[in-house]
Amino acid sequence: MTNARRDGLYMLLLGSLAFILLGAALEYTSSAAMSDFKGLYYPARCLIHHGDPYSENQVRRIYQADEAVHPSDIERVREISTQYVYQPTAFSITVPFAVLPWGPAHMLWITLTVSSLILASFLIWNLGVDYAPIISGGMIGFLLANNVVIVVTSNAAGIAISLCVVAVWCFFRERFAPVGILCLAISLALKPHDTGLVWLYFLLAGGVFRKRALQTLLATAALSLPAVLWVWKVSPHWMQELHSTLMASGAHGGLNDPSPASIGPHGLGGVLDLQAAISFFWDDPRIYNPVSYLICALLLLVWVFVTLRSRPSPARTWIALAAIAPLTMLPFYHRQNDTLLLLLTVPACAMLWAEGGRVGRLALLVNAAGFIITGDLPWVIFLILLSKLHLSTAELVLPVPLILLAMSIFYLWVYVRRCSTPAPSQP
Repeated sequence: MTNARRDGLYMLLLGSLAFILLGAALEYTSSAAMSDFKGLYYPARCLIHHGDPYSENQVRRIYQADEAVHPSDIERVREISTQYVYQPTAFSITVPFAVLPWGPAHMLWITLTVSSLILASFLIWNLGVDYAPIISGGMIGFLLANNVVIVVTSNAAGIAISLCVVAVWCFFRERFAPVGILCLAISLALKPHDTGLVWLYFLLAGGVFRKRALQTLLATAALSLPAVLWVWKVSPHWMQELHSTLMASGAHGGLNDPSPASIGPHGLGGVLDLQAAISFFWDDPRIYNPVSYLICALLLLVWVFVTLRSRPSPARTWIALAAIAPLTMLPFYHRQNDTLLLLLTVPACAMLWAEGGRVGRLALLVNAAGFIITGDLPWVIFLILLSKLHLSTAELVLPVPLILLAMSIFYLWVYVRRCSTPAPSQP
């Protein structure tokens, strides 16, 4: 191992250690500890007891029966715990946890979240180490150490994104293909709006990547179909119930409203889709929704066109994934937990930095800005400063979606440039 590789590994290990220690400390003291996992656990327990998991009243009865375990839950946590906002396919992953009592279930979930994220981080470092080991280790370590809220809330994004990264490593290295297929299938069943465009890249790229994408699609269907049929039998009107829940939480001033009027958090843990930025200037969903969809659709169409017209190569694969990772979070509802998907930008950034020149420096600058602006600890410091200065927090809806848009546009520009020249032949 060279000195550069050793230094990069030390940075990654340091970030992993900070991630574990800070996450454990905050999870132990936070009033919102395990809140997102509760929103998965109790609806799944409701389904096990033949109740309607999309009915808030029926889930609340299951939650209240276990209320002695959560005597200090604040009202917002109770609301998150009883309003199910996931698709039925997620039950194929969460029901095995819901069979267990709360104690072992939440310990198993948080252990899986932390271990899968650290594994995914080391695999991404393995992919970027041949280009720039110190840059790769430093960025990944920083990303881990500054995304500890995922440990506190235990959002499903931690597991879904980690398994997606494992699948990318397996497909790219052409090793452990069945493991990669299963990991991506679980990820799609759990959070398809986080990892669906990564799957789409493998489908469009052709060759063995397309084969893996189709195998993943079959695995996802086989994994999800029993849960979907079960939900349809217990709750034949689940789609209407889910739609009503999403509309209520996304209404103006609601918990998931992207505008500055939202009662949800701004900045740290806030909504980060493009609507959040546009709503600052035009707080009207009839304006900010179509504008967001139009911008994202144009970027996605360019990405799809270039992917279909070009031959895949290692360099093009990394740049394509780096372009789609931030774009994934812009069209629809996402929160800060989902920015862990930016792990997929690290190999492209390391590769461009190793090549040198203006593009390499821009790549490092864009990634550094993205990792800082989406990180938890910088937001904590910023919010403390705002509170001491007695300044408004309305502007906090702007930075995160704008840097994600900048990252997506930058890597898409590099992708178009790279694909306009012939790819070198691969052995």
